[in-house]
Amino acid sequence: MISTSLAGRSILIAEDEPLIALDVAAICEAAGASTMAASTVRKAIRLAETKGLSAAVIDFAFPDGEADELRACLTQRGVPYVLYSGYTYPEGAVADALVVQKPATHEQLVGALVQVMNERATKPLA
Repeated sequence: MISTSLAGRSILIAEDEPLIALDVAAICEAAGASTMAASTVRKAIRLAETKGLSAAVIDFAFPDGEADELRACLTQRGVPYVLYSGYTYPEGAVADALVVQKPATHEQLVGALVQVMNERATKPLA
């Protein structure tokens, strides 16, 4: 049975590896989401300003730098994100992020997105 747990959601995929980006898009779309993709931090930041963005799946390293600025932009806009990466991070380095290690199953990735969106929905407005 195909999950529709992301139905009606808009997901930004920030990933510099084209095949991984296509796979993540297919996973999100199979779960009912619409997607947009960026292969650089600069383009991802521009797309992060899209109205109605529900969440993001972001890699850590890009040809134009690391995703710290993108993570800050998403946090400032109140857009939850999942850090989808193959890196191993020192303890506390990405404490504010839900990290999903590459490769992950469809269920793990969709489940992580649902989790961060639910957590964002239950946080009080500042």
